[in-house]
Amino acid sequence: MRTPQENDVRSLKIVLGGYIIIFAIKLAVYYMTGVMALFAEALHTLSDIFVSGFLLIAIIWSHKGADDVHMFGYGRAQNAAALVAATLFISFTSFELYREAIPRLFEHEAVSYQNLNLAIGVLVLSMVIAAIPLINLFRQKARGAAAKAQLTELFNDEMGLIAALIGTIFIMRGQYIADPVASIIVATIIAINAVGLFRENLSYLIGRSPGKEFIINLERIARSVKGVSGVHDIRAEYIGPDTVHVGMHITVAKGTPIEEADRIAEEVDANIGKEIKHGFCVIHVDPDIL
Repeated sequence: MRTPQENDVRSLKIVLGGYIIIFAIKLAVYYMTGVMALFAEALHTLSDIFVSGFLLIAIIWSHKGADDVHMFGYGRAQNAAALVAATLFISFTSFELYREAIPRLFEHEAVSYQNLNLAIGVLVLSMVIAAIPLINLFRQKARGAAAKAQLTELFNDEMGLIAALIGTIFIMRGQYIADPVASIIVATIIAINAVGLFRENLSYLIGRSPGKEFIINLERIARSVKGVSGVHDIRAEYIGPDTVHVGMHITVAKGTPIEEADRIAEEVDANIGKEIKHGFCVIHVDPDIL
């Protein structure tokens, strides 16, 4: 049975291979048809190739063990990669599509289109190819930040392809303005999802907490250990995909031998590890002064 990391790597490899094929087809058909929405989709796919490759490297790198430089490991590499991906979606793909499409809204000269049936066939084929890894990633119960970023981008692809397909159908009916409109819709979809992706991963990189319920559960686990009379100053933050750095103070009866206090702390750590996936757990033992 494959691990979540192996599933993510396999899914991203499939996605990357599919992107390369789709990019070549879209670009070729754009030159054959003149449909700008296809060029927009080709640019979109080109950025996907670079982003997916970067995410693939990041997901492998993020599982490196801790060292003297990064003492909590490299788990946040996936969040950093997703942040870069979001930035590329906004600055490269979305901006370029707006820059190309908006002037076309005000052009009055008729644009020459050819082989529109071929354009529709390529768009439908691209939707099918993109749907395969999308469904595969969506069915995975556990996904790291890099895989989530890729899932977001695959969803962007499908929405963009639908917009391009509808635009091409309108072009066939003589509504040529549908071409730049479809491109603008694609750019807007990318920008909205990229902003959400940026905000989510920035939160992880600056030390996002797992939440109040997680902290309450930590306290419950610690208090359940015999010899623990109190728990305070609990801290927790994500240091990787579903991996948490935990710190807390526990109190034991005044006069408890240091060996017994160490045993209690180790039991608290072990019990937390049974219920919660944590990378590091620092437990300070204080004497109960009451």
